[in-house]
Amino acid sequence: MEKLEGLDEIDIRILRTLQGDAKLTTKELAAKVNLSPSPTFERQKRLEREGYIEKYVAVVNPKKVGSGFLVLCNVRLKKHNQQVIQDFMEAVQHIDEVTECYNTSGDFDFLLKVYVRDMEHYQGFVLNTLGVIDSVGQLNSVFVYGHVKHTHSVPIPEKTYASHGHGGVSD
Repeated sequence: MEKLEGLDEIDIRILRTLQGDAKLTTKELAAKVNLSPSPTFERQKRLEREGYIEKYVAVVNPKKVGSGFLVLCNVRLKKHNQQVIQDFMEAVQHIDEVTECYNTSGDFDFLLKVYVRDMEHYQGFVLNTLGVIDSVGQLNSVFVYGHVKHTHSVPIPEKTYASHGHGGVSD
């Protein structure tokens, strides 16, 4: 696990606040983290440079754009070698319906998050898109009825400081 080295409580508040609303102006963000705008701006830019903030995106409602049918698709490859796995991962990069792809352990090799219009669209997707990838051996589709929790936020743990001689366990 990567530690929060170099981050203080204000940095953590900035990250948490931006995860909730990345459209905040520097002035609005500064007010929420109790800091003036100039240092807030500098901290945000540093968090971007250091890779804590990867990018800013708009979250689009899939139903509004005609892609409200969500399927979690488990994929097992026919065989396992570096080239076959790399070819599959490359193919997935170019499939619009696949919004996320995870290399997983267990009975299947990959888990795909797939957005389509409806069941008919998904059937065509399986037959004409996934089905033409030579390395695909088996699929298991899970159709999502509804979202119980849907967030794009990553949990950011509280920064903890080591206790040295203040009632903690000694070495």
